[in-house]
Amino acid sequence: MSAPALPLALFAGVDLWIFACSFVTVIITIWMGFRSARTSKTASDFFVAGRSVSVGWNASAISGEYLSAASFMGVAGMVMSSGYDALWYPVCYACGYLFLLLFIAGPLRRFGAYTIPDFAEGRYDSPVFRKIAVCFVLFIGFFYTMPQMKGAGTTLAYIFPGLPYWVGVVLVGAVITLNVALGGMKGITLVQAVQYWIKLFAICVPVFVLMSVYGFYGRHVEVNDGRSIAPAVGLSAPLAAAGGPEAPIAILRKPLGEKAPADLAWVSPFGPLTTKAAKTAGLSAEQARPYSLLYTYSLIIALVCGTAGLPHILVRFYTNPDGVAAKKTTMWVMILIGVFYVFPPVFGVLGRDLLPELYAATGAKGTDKIVLELPRVLNEHGGVWGSVLSGITCAGAFAAFMSTFSGLLVSMTGALAHDVYGRMLRPKSSAAERMFAFKISAVVIGAIAIGLGAQVEQLQINFMVGQAFAIAAASYFPLLFMSVWWRGMTMQGAATGMLGGGLAALACTTIINLSDLKIVDLAAFWKVNPLLRILCEQPAIWTVPLAIGLMIGVSKLTAATIPSDIRMKMLVLHAPEKLGLKQEYIQEHSAGAGH
Repeated sequence: MSAPALPLALFAGVDLWIFACSFVTVIITIWMGFRSARTSKTASDFFVAGRSVSVGWNASAISGEYLSAASFMGVAGMVMSSGYDALWYPVCYACGYLFLLLFIAGPLRRFGAYTIPDFAEGRYDSPVFRKIAVCFVLFIGFFYTMPQMKGAGTTLAYIFPGLPYWVGVVLVGAVITLNVALGGMKGITLVQAVQYWIKLFAICVPVFVLMSVYGFYGRHVEVNDGRSIAPAVGLSAPLAAAGGPEAPIAILRKPLGEKAPADLAWVSPFGPLTTKAAKTAGLSAEQARPYSLLYTYSLIIALVCGTAGLPHILVRFYTNPDGVAAKKTTMWVMILIGVFYVFPPVFGVLGRDLLPELYAATGAKGTDKIVLELPRVLNEHGGVWGSVLSGITCAGAFAAFMSTFSGLLVSMTGALAHDVYGRMLRPKSSAAERMFAFKISAVVIGAIAIGLGAQVEQLQINFMVGQAFAIAAASYFPLLFMSVWWRGMTMQGAATGMLGGGLAALACTTIINLSDLKIVDLAAFWKVNPLLRILCEQPAIWTVPLAIGLMIGVSKLTAATIPSDIRMKMLVLHAPEKLGLKQEYIQEHSAGAGH
């Protein structure tokens, strides 16, 4: 194909409405990033947005950053593919903020650092511990960037049907990397706050329109559990307006196909997701129940505790003026994301009835694109409103993976530029040198994330995010929870527990991914060892207790090394700000550190 013909081939089959909405969203994001970048002048602006972000803006920004491709696309895709046992994901994504609100947000902000490794070193007076903490920022971050890149590749492949998956990953990754390199934390805060409201609009408006035409959520659920008065086979049809508001609504669905889960399994609380390992081993439904419970409990622990251990979320609390503002921010985040999570499962339920052909596809063409694809069924009845609504959901998808990837990139870049370069390699570096290191680090981290994201097309978005949560739950959550609330913790105990639990979870998730991508063939092993499959796929149920147990045991054995100023540090963490004990850890180290 000649070079001039390539752009024409790229736009063949492109829906102009979908392209226009997506293009406008990207342009607005880039424009806001450039505009905000002009206000990022100091190291504090780049790392913690000058500690001046208000409660409302920060709550919107955290929500925008947290509601990733897994929330916008992955939840709906997993509900459609696996059924109701996938609902633990949105429930626990929101519940994790209760842990943050009660136990971590206020104390963490009162300590006054730039990054979580700052907190680790300052709490234990140990530069060595900073190095360990930095490694886990990168581990968790890279696992979290892969599903964002999957969302980017899936969305671009949907907008441009002839575009390879990896090209979308490269294009979106490059745009976000540029945004972060230019403006740092202050540069992306406004962008992420606006993107939350874009996502909420993009997820709820199409849902209301689709339900007004094809029937409401409850009626679609009834079709799949055998309680519907309407036949459950045939072509989807809109509501019969002539029948009037009191007329029965006939919900018709297309044939499901061989790869779709059966109705009873799909509506079961222990469905295809939690029973997969047991079914592969040939166990009966009764024999599979204990395995399903184990999988479910481990998933809950990973998601709830993992939320309280995500570095790119935790660093956001350092942008608040004080601990009180951090706690208020957390409360509003719970409300904002709770409202959002009402809508993605509805897409999954409607998609099972209206677009069951997605069950037969894999990768970027499978159920993970149901949020993007579903609104276009409205075009079957004439007009372009389906394309317009699909364009809106595509815009929301862009906002989802762009805002989350931006936050992850800031978190990982901060770890390299501030912790590795500014505190380990060149502690006497100037603020200008560290800002330059931030920009270089952003490009390096972005390139690695793009490379990893190009390899994971066949993995489910939500599943990959769950793995990042499992690593965070076994490493950062025990570190923060125990460090904030137990004065008896020593550096040796904290480091041993974080390494033991975190590396165990990292090893498990790596093995599962290698197996699922067919890089390592473990199918025969998993078939005869369903328990090991579950403990490896969902390791939080044993890695979190392992981490906490190691922290307690080793701290007891090394009690003589408890920091001598531990009483003052605990006062700083817990005393109300009005007592005047709050310290800014970074400012204390300004001499000789270039802060």
